[in-house]
Amino acid sequence: MSHNYIAEQIFTKEDYTLRSLSKAEYENCKFINCDFSSSDLSGVKFLDCEFISCNLSLASLTKTSFNDINFSDCKMLGLRFENCNDFGLAFSFNNCKLDHSSFYKLKLKKTSFKNTQLHEVDFSESDLANSSFENCDLLGVTFDRTILEKVDFRTAYQYSIDPDKNRIKKAKFSQSGLGGLLHKYDIVITD
Repeated sequence: MSHNYIAEQIFTKEDYTLRSLSKAEYENCKFINCDFSSSDLSGVKFLDCEFISCNLSLASLTKTSFNDINFSDCKMLGLRFENCNDFGLAFSFNNCKLDHSSFYKLKLKKTSFKNTQLHEVDFSESDLANSSFENCDLLGVTFDRTILEKVDFRTAYQYSIDPDKNRIKKAKFSQSGLGGLLHKYDIVITD
């Protein structure tokens, strides 16, 4: 299958809701202020790319490759990352909105989430070992049979994690966040 190869390009203020992004392999590209909402990114390969101030909400990610991708200031609602090509899957998120997205069963070791809102995100059965949630809002996030070993939750907030249903060995929590581990016991914690 012949694939277009596009390298070191900058795409600014493109509206991919009107016309699809060309099916290609994009390497070292930047997408700035682009609208991918509800667009079809199936089969597109992104390698060492940056997405800045983009809207990717409800985009189709079937067999999409995200290898070493940085998302900054992006709106990414309702994305099903488990549909991505999992080979080499690696990304980081800074100041993004990821509400209602799903990372079901994905290997996401060493993933960095910074200043990101993750309301109602599903991490069931995923491997987040050595990841960090720096200043992240984890309201309603599902951690179920999730590997959370050595994950840094010290500045994360609004999470509820059942230590009996997840692997949390050597995960880091702040004292103020301990309530998120005891939530299921319906107990009152005061200073």
